[in-house]
Amino acid sequence: MNRREFLAGSAAVLATARPAFALADDAPVYQTSNARWQRTYDKALTVLAGNVRVMPRYPGPVLIEGSSYLGIWMECGPHESLLYRKFRPDVARHSHLTFFTLQAVDGQLPANNKANVDQPGWAQIQMVVPIAATAWDVAKATGDQELLEKAYSSCSRWDNWLMKYRNTRGTGLVEGFCTYDTGMDNSPRWRGMRNNCPDGSARNMPTNPSLPRLCPDLSATTYGARVALAAMAKALGKNDDAARWEEHAATLRNLILQKLYVAEDHAFYDLDAQNKFVKINCDILARVCSEHVPDQTLFDTLWEKQIHRKDGFWPTYPLPSSAMDEPSFVRPIPRNSWGGASQSLTAMRAPRWMDHYGRSAEFAQMMDAWCAALESDGTFRQQIDPVSGAITEAEAPNYSPSALVMITYTWRLVGVHEEGDELWWNVRCNHFAAEDAVFTMKCDNGNQVDLRYVAGAARLSIDERTIAIVTSYGVRVITDGNGNLRALVGISEQESAVEMSAPGRANVHLTLRPNERKVVTPNRMRPMQR
Repeated sequence: MNRREFLAGSAAVLATARPAFALADDAPVYQTSNARWQRTYDKALTVLAGNVRVMPRYPGPVLIEGSSYLGIWMECGPHESLLYRKFRPDVARHSHLTFFTLQAVDGQLPANNKANVDQPGWAQIQMVVPIAATAWDVAKATGDQELLEKAYSSCSRWDNWLMKYRNTRGTGLVEGFCTYDTGMDNSPRWRGMRNNCPDGSARNMPTNPSLPRLCPDLSATTYGARVALAAMAKALGKNDDAARWEEHAATLRNLILQKLYVAEDHAFYDLDAQNKFVKINCDILARVCSEHVPDQTLFDTLWEKQIHRKDGFWPTYPLPSSAMDEPSFVRPIPRNSWGGASQSLTAMRAPRWMDHYGRSAEFAQMMDAWCAALESDGTFRQQIDPVSGAITEAEAPNYSPSALVMITYTWRLVGVHEEGDELWWNVRCNHFAAEDAVFTMKCDNGNQVDLRYVAGAARLSIDERTIAIVTSYGVRVITDGNGNLRALVGISEQESAVEMSAPGRANVHLTLRPNERKVVTPNRMRPMQR
């Protein structure tokens, strides 16, 4: 290809992926006197705005992956748009409808929609965070009945497709045929396997004695989707369907735990066609936890034996794509490597499970480390070295997941965010990001919330009504959507003193241990077990 042809091709790609900027009028606002943090945060917003595009084959704006990836992928694009929803609700909606609109007649959802190809991607299933779960979250938060109905119909058909074409061994678990099925590019987990399926069809299994493999993460994604489908069915008044999806979800969860967990290794592995485990200790673990497959008891074991080990998945910059002591860990770290690098996609997904399993204090350590790495580089690239935090190789900048990590982590470290029907006010009065900081956000119920750090304390307000004034180096104040206090959680890695005053209630003076939770009652507080 000569230079003229290359430039003509590049122009055509850009023409078919038109930018679509403009934040919502009531988009969340964060301001701080910490110039470095503010600069990095604002750059992240600029990156995301620049990655909102109108792609071929669908008319609405979507959030693309950015960097060298000019497209939207099912494994991550809908989840990314969910995290960006408060800034661009239209983008969250269209980033889901893209996949439902392009769904094949037989029920297959496209793996991606890219600007530089002539059709959606059908050569792999490429799923991680369930699109059913993120669609349900968007529809529920926004009251979007049309999205709810389309998501339920499309995701039901997708489940049927998976059971028809990715259950060839009849186990009920979801099978992987190729590397791109799991999006774990260049991972030793898939060494010797094709990247995608023959003839551009995910129905076609490559010829290899190891295939098909029963995959814990693909099965966990399907489990999470079924949980969401049950919730959607209830919302649609389909109670019989809801019961059926709940039963199917429970069956699949049990299969994952019974067939794909190796207790002596404290790990989940693929099971190949020869009924041999593919013993690569990798990001499978985080993905299974992301859908809450382990119960609390099993998770506590995984936490001790795997996740929170420095030589496991908890080096200076968690969570590497392979355990640090995994023999196949790839060094030096190449670009786009799921063989060891700490990937911003994994960091972006961590809020789906770290708090759920009661590890908010340790999660704060991870968030601080990632934000420091993003601030240090300032270009929002795809992956970092889990030991040094350095960018590994010269990947292209402006990667949406990295920008979303900066935005999401800022609000989860020292701001306020909605968690179901609750507000989680994350107070850290001595944090860099909290310097004279103000967080303002419109809630899904229409209330305007405000968290403001002044003179060493945090003032929590709803619709200009002060609900509490808090001084602490690490406490989460949990309220309902109207500001009624429910609980306090220790979110510092050390014991944290808490002083809180709230209208109509006695002042609170206490110390919280890391991850300790105390329920707030009308007149007093009492401890509650995780």
